[in-house]
Amino acid sequence: MSGSALFDTYARAPLTFDRGEGSWLVSDSGERYLDFGAGIAVNSLGYTHPHLGAALIEQAGKLWHLSNLYQIPGQARLAERLVAATFADKVFFTNSGAEAIEGSIKTARRYHYANGQPERFRTITFEGAFHGRTLATIAAGGQAKYLEGFGPKADGFDQVPFDDIDAVEKMIGPQTAAIMLEPVQGEGGIRPFPAQSLRRLRELCDKHGLLLIFDEIQCGVGRTGKFFAHEWAGVTPDIMAVAKGIGGGFPMAAVLATENAASGMVPGIHGTTFGGSPLAMAVGNAVLDVILADDFLDEVSRKALLLKQGLAGIADEFPDVIEEIRGTGLMLGVKCKVPNATFNAALREQKLLAVPAGDNVVRLIPALNITDEDIREGLERIRAGARAVSSPVSA
Repeated sequence: MSGSALFDTYARAPLTFDRGEGSWLVSDSGERYLDFGAGIAVNSLGYTHPHLGAALIEQAGKLWHLSNLYQIPGQARLAERLVAATFADKVFFTNSGAEAIEGSIKTARRYHYANGQPERFRTITFEGAFHGRTLATIAAGGQAKYLEGFGPKADGFDQVPFDDIDAVEKMIGPQTAAIMLEPVQGEGGIRPFPAQSLRRLRELCDKHGLLLIFDEIQCGVGRTGKFFAHEWAGVTPDIMAVAKGIGGGFPMAAVLATENAASGMVPGIHGTTFGGSPLAMAVGNAVLDVILADDFLDEVSRKALLLKQGLAGIADEFPDVIEEIRGTGLMLGVKCKVPNATFNAALREQKLLAVPAGDNVVRLIPALNITDEDIREGLERIRAGARAVSSPVSA
């Protein structure tokens, strides 16, 4: 038996945090760490945000959980606000990103079933995708390291290379129901799909009667400087999965859909025990109060430029460490020439927290309300981390 009573599924860093303040975490020994990982893009407004805390405390004194057997006014309010701010007409609340993806896949399959085409159940996805850890979502993501040891891969998913839209067109067949992608791949290495690719996918879906599903679990809710990343391309999906930042740290997720796409989701077809609880809805509404306020998203873009320009300077200074800076908004990736685990460890030595990703990338995904001062401090720590692993050729 190992030394812990926990499942041995995480290779955790030897750090324990006691509290958080803004973009900073304080360890149990009192050391302060600047957090550029934000709980993997979850803590969208940092730690101990007063408006979120007040909303949670107020609701905690009333009702925590009811059940979707009854009306929950907070759900109706949050759904109406999401509909008003997006392409969607309908919203289904759940608890996690994987559940939102499962709900999105089920919505797409049910749409075709309700329209007399039950044979259309397959979804086309892209290499490098990460859609969750359930049996269906690891099949959708298609990455061998997540599939290994979990039996036969769940049927219904066809993968094509990243951004290969010609391969998508060839893959479409009589069983195809939907195309699903992250407008910016997070786990895959901060890889944005070009706007023209998103437009072509929309055209293919319209031509073949398919539903377009966007996974904006990591890149949504202000992360790129728009409310949702697909807005930069001027393209709208039929269905969208949302999680992470929408709860500001509280477990919460949602499936957004057009009325047409959601038309097959009738009473009794889908459900959730905990999704849309009064507590979650109170926090979700508080998050929207902040993120949808005037100028907030413009500030995200301004801060992102400050961070990206600083990172470009560090990349120029240490070309043996950093290959390129990629991404948009406050969803940036440092493509490394050294192993990304080495660079990430060097950053942690500088008391800066980041998140490794695929394609030898380190993700920088800080709170959306990070201060300019903290960005500058972070850049100095990133520079110091790069210096520590740099091995410039002697003249």
